[in-house]
Amino acid sequence: METEKSSISETKEVPKHKNALVEKYEKQNKDEHQKEVDGYERLKSKESEKLPQPTGWRLLVLPFKMPEKTKGGLYLGADTLERQQVASTCGLVLEMGPHCYDKEKFPEGPWCKKGDWVIFARYAGSRIQIDGGEVRLLNDDEVLATIEKPEDILHQY
Repeated sequence: METEKSSISETKEVPKHKNALVEKYEKQNKDEHQKEVDGYERLKSKESEKLPQPTGWRLLVLPFKMPEKTKGGLYLGADTLERQQVASTCGLVLEMGPHCYDKEKFPEGPWCKKGDWVIFARYAGSRIQIDGGEVRLLNDDEVLATIEKPEDILHQY
């Protein structure tokens, strides 16, 4: 009797289907990520000569900018977006100085690399205003953590 129950439970399969909302959510996240990548590529190619080049052990970090539209469909004002970007504690490493993560100070190796999303303290680094927002110059030891997706972190001001 027990073997019959186990063979019945083994043959039952969970149907494999996707919900339309899940597909839409995945597509929206993919599109938003693509916009972020496109913005980063544009910044690297067109605006790179305008950006300061970090010296010594400093990193040039672009703070994370929230999407203009919330998940519920509300559009955020420019003032709100600017305040969130200024208060952001996540950023994308754009450039690294020549002495970042030297072997003597960091024998385990670098904590991050160019193109990584990092978390830093709210008031860390020097803020530099550029066309379209700001960038920060951080010391290499001011990086607190690396993350995969900055959208996973709550950005409050």
